Amino acid sequence: MADESWRLPSTVQELAATVQEPPSRYLVPKQEQDRLSDQLTGAELPEPVPTIDLRRLLAPDGDDEEAAKLRSALQSWGFFLVTEHGIEAPLMDALIAASREFFRKPLEEKQAYSNLIGGKQWQLEGYGNDPVKTQDQILDWCDRLHLRVEPEDERNLDRWPGHPESFRGLLHEYTVSCKPVKDGILRAMARLLELDDGDAILNQFGDKGSTYARFNYYPACPRPELVPPVSDRTLLVNVGVSLEIMSNGIFRGPVHRVVTNSEKERMSLAMFYATDLEKEIEPIVELLDEEQPARYKKIKCRDFVAAHYEYFSKRERVIDRLRLLLQ
Repeated sequence: MADESWRLPSTVQELAATVQEPPSRYLVPKQEQDRLSDQLTGAELPEPVPTIDLRRLLAPDGDDEEAAKLRSALQSWGFFLVTEHGIEAPLMDALIAASREFFRKPLEEKQAYSNLIGGKQWQLEGYGNDPVKTQDQILDWCDRLHLRVEPEDERNLDRWPGHPESFRGLLHEYTVSCKPVKDGILRAMARLLELDDGDAILNQFGDKGSTYARFNYYPACPRPELVPPVSDRTLLVNVGVSLEIMSNGIFRGPVHRVVTNSEKERMSLAMFYATDLEKEIEPIVELLDEEQPARYKKIKCRDFVAAHYEYFSKRERVIDRLRLLLQ
């Protein structure tokens, strides 16, 4: 029987404690190293990342300046920072502290929440690594804890850490706090697209849309300039591929990476909002006409998620396979 141990790499946290150099499986190709080095050390951003004051944006009388900044961010950047979002700073700090405490626990304790069924079969939820599809796949210098938090009645609490004891309650509270932020931003996007129904984008997610919380742990990396970039209380909002498709390409869904650190660990928490798994992701009909036909194929959300991991393992983007060639 063929040796497929390459499909089950060690956790990066465990690996980082024993090596002085990242193993070759974690290194980007030489030509990409040069490009990343230029991006990280040489070039300055042409302008600051747009920052949106959510309170002003969502005020009853609206705010033209904030709306204009949001439009620019969605069309040019694909991501933006959000202040005045209403999520309490002590809650954010406590949740990050609890997740950091989890990642610092002994490996044996963390493996009780493993994302490997029977130690071999990968599943989305739980603690561990992303799926490894091929032997030459470049791996991320990152361990993660991926949990489905909505719908609430479909949470798999067996994957939710029971220690520290505060973790589950904090994650629930944070999930509830994030919902009005997400809803408000999606309604603001609908206004920018001049859609008749202010909930048109929200409705695309369906009644059974899923929310996933992904905690990323980046151990100190001996050579941070050689590994793939790993994409304060200000929130960073990434538009995402689904919204690029729904807006028929008006909004951008960029690649997100984070830069590792050679001296200390890094933590991040991402909230992913997905449509109902059985619902098709496609351009909103109201945005289409003879002059602006659909630019993307429709795809069921369940198939999109599977394709994302398949193409991600090859350092490709699934959206590039969904674009239609227009004459």
